Amino acid sequence: MSASHSIPAMMPAVGYLQSLPVSNEQALVDLALPVPTPGPYDLLVKVEAIAANPVDYKIRQRRAPQSKDGIVSAEVLGWDAAGVVAATGAAVQHYQVGDAVFYAGALNRPGANSAYHVVDERLVGPKPQSLSFADAAALPLTAITAWELLFDRLQLDKPAPQFSRKVLLVSGAAGGVGSVLVQLAKLKTDAFVIATASRPESQAWVSALGADAVINHQLPLADELKRIGIDAVSHVVSLVDTAAYYQQFIDALAPQGKLALIDDPAEALDIRPLKVKSLSLHWELMFTRSLFQTPDQIAQQKLLREVAALVDAGLLKSTAGQHLGLINAANLRQAHAMLEQGKVIGKLVLAGFAQN
Repeated sequence: MSASHSIPAMMPAVGYLQSLPVSNEQALVDLALPVPTPGPYDLLVKVEAIAANPVDYKIRQRRAPQSKDGIVSAEVLGWDAAGVVAATGAAVQHYQVGDAVFYAGALNRPGANSAYHVVDERLVGPKPQSLSFADAAALPLTAITAWELLFDRLQLDKPAPQFSRKVLLVSGAAGGVGSVLVQLAKLKTDAFVIATASRPESQAWVSALGADAVINHQLPLADELKRIGIDAVSHVVSLVDTAAYYQQFIDALAPQGKLALIDDPAEALDIRPLKVKSLSLHWELMFTRSLFQTPDQIAQQKLLREVAALVDAGLLKSTAGQHLGLINAANLRQAHAMLEQGKVIGKLVLAGFAQN
């Protein structure tokens, strides 16, 4: 392992010892934990900023911390980070100590709500030079999810002769993933992009990001599509409440259309109505590659490199929506509470530790 400076033995972090409602002060607590040691392909990153995501509160609600011999190990969340490489594992090839990086990491390893964090270099991109650490931390998880949705799952950048033209409907477009996805769809595909948003501020947000049209998902989708002169869409990306709109998506899709989603419907979706139109269903989880150690894990490093290049070229905007201050338990509880309400525009970011 190579390191640039003296790395402390202990570090500040935020985690939880039991699954509790976010209103409870013990739902997230300030901790002092040992600084982790990087494995052969790992970077040890000095974390400068993080962003909060819905996956954080979902895991806090559903996954109890592990215990051994009656001693509970704190669960540390956080899968969006930007920082500086403090040390590298013996087999690291793409980064060196002092490099500024951004990444989302792996769901089956401790999260980045800590002063130091280890992450496989194949999942890490160089931080956009034009962004602050906080603005950079807003991008990785959502950019990876949006990229994989558009280009790995829907292959929207490929020719699609089965359609007279590509029309992409993005449902719930004002959130973190939608905010990046709308931009990428306009930058890298020839699709006509329709975003759904219901509040004036969220409608203005997605319009500013480049959506060709904005419709209100609180009204019947068929009526809203008709209002803007659209008879059918070729692709749907559903980012929230898929079950509530499922039949409307099926009705709106053209024959041989594609539906992709990222949320977790409470009840199983009936796929039989997809048959008559030969519709395809695609699920996206950006942690799949890291969870299963797939041979193409480095695809996430490559796409983050391209995302950084697009940002530095002025073509892609950070989707940081609100800065909540230092990384500590109180501020992260606020972030979780806001995310649980489901009305966040863009991303919530935090930067720096008071003790760091």
